[in-house]
Amino acid sequence: MALTLYNAPQSTCSQRVRFVLNAKGLPFAERRLDLLAGDQLAPDYLALNPNGVVPTLVHDGAVVIDSSVIMEYVEEVFPEGPRFVPQDPAARASMRSLMRFVDEVPAPAIRVPTYNLAFLPHFQAMSEAAFLAMAESKPLRREFLLAMGRTGFPESEMAAALGRLGRAVVRLDETIAASGGPFLLGAAPTLADITVMPVIVRMADLRLDHLWDGRPAVAAWLEAIRAQPAFVPTYYSGSLLTEQYPHLREQHAAC
Repeated sequence: MALTLYNAPQSTCSQRVRFVLNAKGLPFAERRLDLLAGDQLAPDYLALNPNGVVPTLVHDGAVVIDSSVIMEYVEEVFPEGPRFVPQDPAARASMRSLMRFVDEVPAPAIRVPTYNLAFLPHFQAMSEAAFLAMAESKPLRREFLLAMGRTGFPESEMAAALGRLGRAVVRLDETIAASGGPFLLGAAPTLADITVMPVIVRMADLRLDHLWDGRPAVAAWLEAIRAQPAFVPTYYSGSLLTEQYPHLREQHAAC
């Protein structure tokens, strides 16, 4: 067995896959890419992942891309250790529906405050020509970056993103209540929990945790995820935005 994970410390999709690999105790070689430097657009990486995003898993020569696909692949190929896919077909369908919801609603929404609050100074330091060249080189994120521009997303777009995140929190709260918790589908975490985990952790890191004020089930869910043995090795030093961007720490300290 040989597993190599191409990923980035702060990438939310990478954090999903790292959690599953760590939880199963699978040794893997980690190739850390600097996304702001454009490592994901290097020809040798694009040969592995033509989408130009992370993560990518290489297993004995087989290349698997897309974090949701990678997580299910690892579950199928390495059934030993904790299982994150329910055996019951109905529960498994519920899990996949939740995963689809996360990928459709909160996962894209969290990118807007992430870029506006954390990454924008990097883009503002670029010339307009350099920024446009960088945006044009992105296979999947071209339109997103062009919409942001070097001035950031407008307040209306930020408000819309926060609205989507708020609705996602309500959905999580209701799902936990229906299952009895502490996780989305009951007593044990599934891939649905791992899929949404980086979104909620990112929200807390950006001080958006007020969106679950009055919803203690979501706060308890986050604590339950953080208590999982795989959490600490997944969120190693440098995985949080506040660990890498001094202006975020300064803003937090001022609050």
